[in-house]
Amino acid sequence: MVGPLFEEPGGFDRDGLAARLRALTEERIYIGGSSWKYEGWLGQIYSRDRYLSRGKFSRKMFEAECLKEYAETFPAVCGDFAFYQFPTEEFWRRLFQQTPRHFRFAFKVPEQVTCKVFPAHARYGPQAGRENEGFLDVHALREMFLRPLLPYREQTAVLIFEFGAFGRRSFEDLSAFLDRLHPFLAALPKEFRYAVEVRNPEFLEKDYFACLRSHGVAHVYNAWSRMPELRHQVAIPDSATAGFQVCRALLRRGRMYEEAVKSFAPYSEVQDPNPEARESMRVLIGRARENKEFLFLFVNNRLEGNAPTTILSVVEP
Repeated sequence: MVGPLFEEPGGFDRDGLAARLRALTEERIYIGGSSWKYEGWLGQIYSRDRYLSRGKFSRKMFEAECLKEYAETFPAVCGDFAFYQFPTEEFWRRLFQQTPRHFRFAFKVPEQVTCKVFPAHARYGPQAGRENEGFLDVHALREMFLRPLLPYREQTAVLIFEFGAFGRRSFEDLSAFLDRLHPFLAALPKEFRYAVEVRNPEFLEKDYFACLRSHGVAHVYNAWSRMPELRHQVAIPDSATAGFQVCRALLRRGRMYEEAVKSFAPYSEVQDPNPEARESMRVLIGRARENKEFLFLFVNNRLEGNAPTTILSVVEP
């Protein structure tokens, strides 16, 4: 029997949270954070004394080893890091060695595949502001991302294609986007689950959902600054497009990413509770239970300020 969530005033019952999340995996419901290297979670998810070097806290040791301790509480995580690189085989090997076999990862597919026009940002070097010749290149995806990941497909819950908001330069309308998306999804290897996350609210139309459904690809219910609230996305009749669900609770509608980082870092406590987002996540959990489907639900610190507390509030009775 699980004890109270808070064992003492100000305490965080990590064991109680872990027990509830573990029980949910028995119903094929996997809940975790977006990434895991947050010092603000020390005293909640992480124990400071595990990362001491010569008596002092070692950030290097923490970042290298904290995934092991993260997996003692959470059954899954979304690896946002993959968005920025094609990880090497050695990288994958070291990553998967840190977690037990029952732990599940979701990965964002590299932006070299999902970015139509590279942002005019110094990070992109000579590619900044230019059309991406590798956009939706299924061959590059297969050889540079999926093939090295294939040995770990059982531990890979879902691969997410995150598409930033497209301007008219990229696609005139939804139909033009689907003309590119349809053949790409059709050519994907069947060894993995896939999901699509869009940031254009006007794309949430019947044809978009029909496209995903025809390929068994999930729509990612995403809480984002310019997207409809989660409850509105969940309520769309055609939005359940696969035999599993994916949700990423990232930002409150109307709040920009940079603003959330400035306001909430180092992410040690909830600063802006979002009851509506919490209730929408509970609805998705209920739907998954009712349909006996997998649900992969990931909560970002930037939604409320501290993902572990947000998750705890969602799963408590």
